[in-house]
Amino acid sequence: MSKQKILIVDDDPDLRRGLNLRLRASQFETAYAADGFSAIVMAQKEHPDLIILDIGLPAGDGFVVLDRLQQSATLATIPVIVLTARDPQSSRDRSLKAGASAFLQKPADNNELLSVIRTTLNPPWPGTMGTS
Repeated sequence: MSKQKILIVDDDPDLRRGLNLRLRASQFETAYAADGFSAIVMAQKEHPDLIILDIGLPAGDGFVVLDRLQQSATLATIPVIVLTARDPQSSRDRSLKAGASAFLQKPADNNELLSVIRTTLNPPWPGTMGTS
């Protein structure tokens, strides 16, 4: 079974490196983009299983990226986790309405982030929650 690939989209190189280390230690492959434009190019090139997306990006912010992903038949099915330092009151609802699967505030707890990634990539089957 091949490793699942995650595209990390953030303009902070230290954050990208940190996420890369955490994700690779958890058996994921990674790819990177540092701005909105390259996020779309890399998504088309890499066909990731999931995208971790910052909102505050040069060359098209995260909301522009979400919009462009939703407009593409081949990219619209890729789940997106928004990971941002922006105000959660205004960004959470807007992100989810724009197509994000989940929203996390920076800095995200490593265990919480990995849990959200795994849940997003492998959602529980409908009707199985709370049953034994």
